[in-house]
Amino acid sequence: MSIHFPKLACAVLIFAALCYVPVQAADVPQFDYPSDYRNWIFLTSGLDMNYSEGMGADHHMFDNVFVNPEAYKVFQATGRWPDKTVLVKEMRGGQTKGSINRNGMFQQVGVMELEVHAKDEKRFPGQWAFFAFGDTKPAAAIPQGAQCYACHGSHGAVDNTFVQFYPTLKPIAEGKKTFSASYLKDESAQK
Repeated sequence: MSIHFPKLACAVLIFAALCYVPVQAADVPQFDYPSDYRNWIFLTSGLDMNYSEGMGADHHMFDNVFVNPEAYKVFQATGRWPDKTVLVKEMRGGQTKGSINRNGMFQQVGVMELEVHAKDEKRFPGQWAFFAFGDTKPAAAIPQGAQCYACHGSHGAVDNTFVQFYPTLKPIAEGKKTFSASYLKDESAQK
């Protein structure tokens, strides 16, 4: 996987249901489609998660989150994400009818969208950038002014990431005391 900086005119990107943002910068970082991500470390799966009021969907959706193995090892040891961390969120529709299923929901075969949250301390303002893929072509970075950056900065449990939703990593961050002050504030407000 590599990061490129080609010339772009104008592209339209989506990041979940939060924003449709036109890209107009001359040099916008791009990210190659991470074709091997399903061989990475699986962190969690969520169903119908939504971070904004009044933004319900007319269908069910699963989110599956993966991280590159090198970053996972460092997080296990330190409770922090190293430079070159790549988190991939794969979105698949939820389905109730199929085969012998009589209750509950399972994931559909096709991927609806793929989002990448990548850390590169030298290339990205704020160290992190988001990319949304609708196909396997390289994707341009979602502009820094998009709501996703502010939300992750204000509510991410560790290093602008939502570790609070990763059941195998949350105890590590708690033990290493790497939770952000903003996350701890969110948690105390919930009590």
